[in-house]
Amino acid sequence: MAKDVLDLPLDVTATRPILDHIANKWTVLILSVLCTRPARFNELKRRLDGITHKALSDALKRLERNGLISRKVLPTQPIGVEYTITDLGCSLREPFAALYAWSLTNGPAMERAQRAFDASRANGGSAEEI
Repeated sequence: MAKDVLDLPLDVTATRPILDHIANKWTVLILSVLCTRPARFNELKRRLDGITHKALSDALKRLERNGLISRKVLPTQPIGVEYTITDLGCSLREPFAALYAWSLTNGPAMERAQRAFDASRANGGSAEEI
């Protein structure tokens, strides 16, 4: 029987740089949007409520550099750019969908835990007691 990958010793040196690139909030959300269809910059910005122009621009450059999306200049006036997920980026669809589903299912429980923690701290409790 195959061992669960999480039961193996963690290879932090090999995995941390990769996880730093794919496990942040904007990467997950950008790739989730692009999994359904290509999109232009302003469409991405509209769909990603709260992202700044700079944060989106930086994230798209990083994703392109990492081979997770491709960028195509469109022959329009003014010039437009369309972003498409690559096969490598698309391979993250299943784990991202699982994370998204988990967050929808467990978000309320996390919020309750946060409120309980905050209330305990406000009433003089310490982190060690929780």
